[in-house]
Amino acid sequence: MQARPSRLRRAWESDFIYSFTRSPVAMVSAFVVVVLVLGAVFAPLIAPYDPFNPASLNLMNGFTPPGTANQFTGDVFVMGSDDQGRDVFSTILYGMRISLFVGFAAVLLAMTIGVTLGLIAAYVGGWVETIIMRIADVQLTFPAILVAMLIFGIAQGITPPEYRDQVAIWVLILAIGLSDWVQFARVVRGATLVEKNREYVQAARLVGRSGNAIMLRHILPNVLNPVLVIATISLALAIIAEATLSFLGVGAPPTKPSLGTLIRIGQEFMFSGEWWILIFPSATLLALALSINLLGDWLRDALNPKLRA
Repeated sequence: MQARPSRLRRAWESDFIYSFTRSPVAMVSAFVVVVLVLGAVFAPLIAPYDPFNPASLNLMNGFTPPGTANQFTGDVFVMGSDDQGRDVFSTILYGMRISLFVGFAAVLLAMTIGVTLGLIAAYVGGWVETIIMRIADVQLTFPAILVAMLIFGIAQGITPPEYRDQVAIWVLILAIGLSDWVQFARVVRGATLVEKNREYVQAARLVGRSGNAIMLRHILPNVLNPVLVIATISLALAIIAEATLSFLGVGAPPTKPSLGTLIRIGQEFMFSGEWWILIFPSATLLALALSINLLGDWLRDALNPKLRA
């Protein structure tokens, strides 16, 4: 009798992995994302300097070009240094930690709100569905970045000045998350409208399952595929939104610079010759957002057989 293949082997031979290994774009994008995420996670171990530690800074190292020894100290920085003498490579690694944390947390918040409201709207129906979807429609009439700026401004306005820098990251997560829940709600609502009329849901009702149990244990697992795709693409958009807000000076505080903050700092020196202060953080943000977006496109095709080539 032939032995059954192990779970690992079955997973490796699945259509999902087959699609991934046959897509050079997906493989390269995944490699870039993994490298950047690991670089951010292990920044304290990889970065030569701690840009948040004033004791590690030397103003004499300011504006050192990439790969060139500083004329005063002799220090060499692979991506150069900024006006404060901070190693640009180190600031990018630490800046990515802020950007990725805000992106992941904002998407998780938006997904939680959107999936919950989408399930309730479709399953309960009636005036509950009407109110939820009309609120979603109204929010869609405004650009998400403007909604995020409005929420951030209101939250910062009611926060005591001495606590604003301390809670700025959490306010930023709240602002981006509340501006991005609509697409999750609309997709989940549409999928739930289809699923709630299927036989397994009708059977669950007949045996006395509660509405909450049916939504969470029966419907939710069957509507997760599009949610995962939207979450992946939304992560790239959330990172860009964070960078945009920080670039405009209404995002991450200067004490905790993100990629957007670094880009805002770098653009001040772009035309004075210190191009590396802007170019390297911008290229990192572009590579991160583009790679995540391309992974989301591949995931959409891989999870939907109708979209496969």
